[in-house]
Amino acid sequence: MSSNLSRRRVLRTLGAFALSLPFAGLLGPRPVQALNTNEAKDLVGRLVGEIDAAINSGKTGSALYREFERIFERYADVDIIAQSVLGVEWRSASNAQRRAYTDAFKTYISRKYGRRFQEFVGGRIEVNSARPVRSFFEVKSTAFLRGEAPFEVIFLVSDRSGRDLFFNIVIEGVNLAITERTEIGALLDRNGGNLDAMIQALRNTT
Repeated sequence: MSSNLSRRRVLRTLGAFALSLPFAGLLGPRPVQALNTNEAKDLVGRLVGEIDAAINSGKTGSALYREFERIFERYADVDIIAQSVLGVEWRSASNAQRRAYTDAFKTYISRKYGRRFQEFVGGRIEVNSARPVRSFFEVKSTAFLRGEAPFEVIFLVSDRSGRDLFFNIVIEGVNLAITERTEIGALLDRNGGNLDAMIQALRNTT
């Protein structure tokens, strides 16, 4: 294993603490007159409504993924998610690289979670509760799938970007941010730590 590869992995490991307190460093202190519990719950209610409509629309493949990309654009803080997932490499990236990576990540994550939510066809998601957690809100919901026991889906919501948006999802205990940090880190390693090559590989991921 090269010293550069080892260093990247060590830095990502050190960064895991920030992800275990989801995006706490990126979100910062919550301002007065900010998002409240009802608004966070309402946001997820609208998001879940659009997810339900998409997965039960009869659309499949690329048509469904495009719909999920539009949903992510409306409801997800893609910039914050992308930045946190890339980790320490974000700081050394140029503005052009950041834009290219964020665009590629948006398409990648929309396709990935489009496939994941496609499993929900014929089911539904119900929003249950919301509560403040440090500088953001945790909104809990339950997914009901045909032939399966109900399971929990948690959305983390903040308004730090100037809009009410979700910045993380936890499905059956699987944390989007931590999972994608591992996936993107592995992709960067496979491309020798070359960010441009990783971005191109991310674009080619289906």
